[in-house]
Amino acid sequence: MGRQGEVRMMTQMRSVVCAWAMAALVLGQVASGGEAKAPLPPRPEENQEQFAYLQSLIDAAKKQRQPHIAAQAFCREATILETDRDPVDVVLRRTMALIAHLKGMEKAPNLAADEAALKQLGQRGGAIGIQEREARLKLFEEAVTLRRKVALANPLLDFDKILFIKRHYLPPHYGLGEHMCDQYFGFHAIRGGGLFVLEKPFSATPTARNVLADSVCENGRFQGKKLDAGGFLSPELSFDGKSILFAYTEAEPTRYKWTEKSTFHLFRVSVDGSGLRQLTDGAWNDFDPCWLPNGRIAFISERRGGYGRCHGRPVPTYTLHTMNPDGSDIVCISPHETNEWQPSVGHDGMILYTRWDYVDRGFSQAHHPWIITPDGCDARAIQGNYGKSFGARPLMEMQVRAIPGSHRLVATATPHHGQAYGSLVIVDPRVGDDDAMGPVRRLTPEQRFPESEFNADWGRGCEGQFSTPWPLSEHFYLCVYDVTANADGQKVDHNRVRHGIYLVDAFGNKELLYRDRDISCLSPRPLRATPVPPVVPAMATFAGPAEGKTAPVAVLNVYDSASPWPKGTVIKALRIVQVLPKSTPSADVPPIGFGSQKNARAVLGTVPVESDGSAHFLLPVSKPVFFQAVDEKGLAVQSMRSDTWVHPGQRLTCRGCHERRPTAPQLPTRSPLALGRPPSAIQPDVEGSNPFSFPRLVQPVLDRHCAECHAKNPKSPDLRVGEWRKNPGYWYTSYKNLRNYAFFYSDPSWVAPRTIPGQFGARASRLYAILQKGHYDVKLPPEDLHRITLWLDCSSDFFGAYENTEAQARGEIVRPTLE
Repeated sequence: MGRQGEVRMMTQMRSVVCAWAMAALVLGQVASGGEAKAPLPPRPEENQEQFAYLQSLIDAAKKQRQPHIAAQAFCREATILETDRDPVDVVLRRTMALIAHLKGMEKAPNLAADEAALKQLGQRGGAIGIQEREARLKLFEEAVTLRRKVALANPLLDFDKILFIKRHYLPPHYGLGEHMCDQYFGFHAIRGGGLFVLEKPFSATPTARNVLADSVCENGRFQGKKLDAGGFLSPELSFDGKSILFAYTEAEPTRYKWTEKSTFHLFRVSVDGSGLRQLTDGAWNDFDPCWLPNGRIAFISERRGGYGRCHGRPVPTYTLHTMNPDGSDIVCISPHETNEWQPSVGHDGMILYTRWDYVDRGFSQAHHPWIITPDGCDARAIQGNYGKSFGARPLMEMQVRAIPGSHRLVATATPHHGQAYGSLVIVDPRVGDDDAMGPVRRLTPEQRFPESEFNADWGRGCEGQFSTPWPLSEHFYLCVYDVTANADGQKVDHNRVRHGIYLVDAFGNKELLYRDRDISCLSPRPLRATPVPPVVPAMATFAGPAEGKTAPVAVLNVYDSASPWPKGTVIKALRIVQVLPKSTPSADVPPIGFGSQKNARAVLGTVPVESDGSAHFLLPVSKPVFFQAVDEKGLAVQSMRSDTWVHPGQRLTCRGCHERRPTAPQLPTRSPLALGRPPSAIQPDVEGSNPFSFPRLVQPVLDRHCAECHAKNPKSPDLRVGEWRKNPGYWYTSYKNLRNYAFFYSDPSWVAPRTIPGQFGARASRLYAILQKGHYDVKLPPEDLHRITLWLDCSSDFFGAYENTEAQARGEIVRPTLE
C-alpha cells in the first residue's frame, strides 16, 4: 500500500474511532419508556461494511431500475430512490422516516432533539460534495450513530432479554444445505452452539447467558447428562415466558443413517436452566416445537413415514404432530404426503405453518403458508399455492408468524434448493391471491428472492441475508442477518457467514444487537410472557385405531369454481383418489409412470353429485386424498392438485372446486340437496384401480380389442405385453408405446399448477380422441372404455405401489405398505 493509501486509511479509522467514542458518550443518555439505555455502538468495520453495501445497492440501482420491486415494497423508504446519491442520503432519509413513525406511536419518545440533529446532518450533507469521500464517510458514521439512538428509543423495546440459539451455518455442498429438507437432519448439524438468553440487549454491555450451562437432564436416555457437543434448533417459549422447548441432536456424523444419535429430539427446560427433560427420542427427527393454547405441543416429525419423491438420497417426509407437555400421547395430525415446517399459532388460535404441495405438479412450485386447526382438521392454503410462473413470487415462504396488532403475517422468502435464509416479506391474507405478488409485500426489498429471482448453481448457496423474523409490529422485527450471506448471483465465501441478531424496521434500517464471531445466531425473540390465543374447539377424536373409521364430507356446489366450466357441463359424481406416500427412498425408483417424480395413487371410488352441484359422503379417516369432478360419461372434467383428509369426529365442508380466498362463500338460497340425505358411501370403481395397476386395469382391454390387430401391422404401436422383464422398470411394451397417446405431467420442475376444466385427463389425450372418432372397426364396450378413460384421468400410471414391482408386473395385487 502506498503512502497516500495509508494516509487515507488512517483518516478513515480516526473518523470511525471518533464516531465510536461519541456514540459511547451520547448514547448513554438515550431514554425510552423512562429507562436509560446505553446501546452498544457498532464496531468500526460494521459502519464501513454498511457504507460499502449501501453503495453497492445504489450502483446496482443506477445500472438497472426495477420498478416492480419498489411497487412491491411494504415501505418505499426501504428501496433505493433515484435521489439517493450515496449511503449518507439513504441513512438520513430512512432515519427521518423512522422518527416520523415513532412520533406517532403510543408512548412515543421525545425525539425533538434527535430530529433537529438529523436535519442539521442533512444540511451538512448538502454542503459536502459526493466526491469528498472521507468527509462523507465521517458524516455517514455520525448519521448511523444518531439512527441507532433513535432506533433503540422505540417504545416496543420494553423487554430486557432475548431468547435465541447459536447454530453453525451449514456450508452448501452436496447433501448439506443444498435443499430445504437437509438442514433439519441431525447428522448434518455441525456440533457447537447452544440455547442462550441475551441479557441487556440494548445496553453497552449485552451478555449471552448459556441457559444449559449447568443443566443436567432429569429423564430419558440423557438422564444425568448435559447437552453438549451437539447441535440445536428451533427454540420456542411458553406463553407465560417460563419454559423453553427446543430441538437437540448429538449430531453423530452418520450420513443418511437415522439413529438415536444422528437425529433431533425435543427437550423442555425452564428459563433459569432448571428442570431439563427429554420429551421425544428415537431414530427420527423431531423439531420445530410450538406451544398450543390448549396446552399441547405441536411439532414436526418424520414419524408418519415416507420419503420425498425428488431426491437421489433418503429424505424422509416430516409433517405436523402433537403431544402432551410431558411428551406422551404423540399423534400425527397431518397425513400430508410431502413435507411441512415451522408451526406457530395465529391470533385466532389456528396453527400457521408452511406446507409443500406436490401432487401432479413441479417440485419447486408450492411451499407456502397454510392454516390448520390444532387437532389437524380443515387444512387451507393462505396464498401462493398456485404460482403462475417460477419467478412470480417467492419459491418458499417459511417461518410464518402472526404480527401483533395486525391481521398480516411475516415470513422469510427462501429457496427450494437451500437453507431457510432469504428476504423478509409480509403476507396479507385479506388480499385476493393473484397467483403472484398480490398478497405479498417486500419488507427487505434490498434482498431479492433466492432462486426465483437469482440463481447460484440452481439455488444452492443462494439463501440470502435474513432469517427467523420475530414481529414486534408491522414495522419492527427482531431477526438474524449477515450481509456477507447475500449470494445474489455472486460467489460467496460461506465460511465467513456469521448471522447476528438485529433490530430491523420496514424503512430499511438495521441495528446490530449481538454477534458471535465464531458461530451464527438464529431464532431471536423477546423473553417475556405473551397473550394466549383462543382455544379452537377440538373436532377430531384420535382414541383407538383409525382403520375402518370414516367422517362426513360435504361439498356445497362443485360448480362454484375458480375457473369456468365447459359449456353444458353436468357433473354426476366425485371421484376420490388416495395419494400414496412414497415408501422407497430414491427418486423414480420405481418409475410409477410416465413423467418424473410421480406419486402413486389408488382410486377409492365415486360418490354422487346432486343436480345442484352438492355432494355428501363418508371419507376414510387419515388418508390424503384428492377429488375429481366427473361428468355423465364418467370423464374427469376437473381435478385437484393438492390433498385433503379427515380425522375421526371431524366434519369437512368445502365450498366448491378450488375455492377462492379470501372471499366469503355465497350462501345458497336453499339447503343443498345432498345435505337433505345421509352421507353416501364410496362406491368402489372397477377392478385394477385400487390398487392402481396398468396390468390389471388396461392391458386386459388391449388384449381383448387391440393387441392382435396391431401385431399384424408393423407400423402400428405394439400393444402386447412383450418381454417386460427386459424393459426398464418392468414396463410392458404396450405401456411404453402408449406414451405419446396418454395424458400425464412430465416436467418435474414446473407444471401449470391449476387444472383447466375440460382440458385434463382423457379429454386432453390423443388416445381418447382416437377412440371417440372411431378406430377402424373397434368399438369398446362401456366398461372397457371406462377402464381406458380412468387410466388417462389418473395420470396414465403403470404401478400403484412403490414395492414389489415385479409382482405388480405379473398382474398380482400388491397393497402399498404405507397408506
